[in-house]
Amino acid sequence: MLDFLRTLTMGGPVMVPLAACSLLSVAVIIERALFYRRIASDPQRLMRQVEDALACGNVSGALAICERTSGPVAAVLGAGLGAWWQGRDPTKAMEEHAMAELPYINRRLVVLDTVVTLAPLLGLLGTVTGMIRSFHIVSRVGMSHPTGITAGVAEALIATATGLVIAIYSLVAYNYFLDHVKHLIGEVEVRSTHLVNLLSDNRELLAADATDGADDTQRIPATVTPWSSYGEHNAPASPGI
Repeated sequence: MLDFLRTLTMGGPVMVPLAACSLLSVAVIIERALFYRRIASDPQRLMRQVEDALACGNVSGALAICERTSGPVAAVLGAGLGAWWQGRDPTKAMEEHAMAELPYINRRLVVLDTVVTLAPLLGLLGTVTGMIRSFHIVSRVGMSHPTGITAGVAEALIATATGLVIAIYSLVAYNYFLDHVKHLIGEVEVRSTHLVNLLSDNRELLAADATDGADDTQRIPATVTPWSSYGEHNAPASPGI
């Protein structure tokens, strides 16, 4: 381990920003992995529960199910149900809620994207500075000092390799998280459309439930709490960098 650290220190001053990129990338990878795990839910199971509640004309019950479930799908469905209960367009409400929550899903992915681009460039900079050092030694003492020349070459190679390694694992994580985000967005769109169809198909039955609960102002909140603002039992928003 000590030999490995000594080798890294031979990469020259560019190893400092490369180390910062590495630590930042690892921190973001761990934070995003934990975040996506905490908001994970089963959209199919959630949709079945909501569908069963709406089939019985129980809008408030369906909304309660969404409030108890973490994740963007449940939050968007809850926004649609709350809007329908209040006599507003559920489609527009779900679109607005989804757009408001999208930044929480994509948060910090730009850091990984930046590291993927920056790390190889820093490695290339280390290559250039290492070669400059080698040629500077050659210009001063000629070829009679091979150890000084090889030190500059080693600096160039170590910096390049380090930059590439950081970029590789950051790129893998970035693409994995990006695919996960696309999957979440797709689930939101599919489940939202399904909910609109359910509300349309059960309009008469649900209207009766809304009439029965019209005087109960405490049952349906004026606004649906974003999933990113929930407490520990749901998915909290992560602090910004």
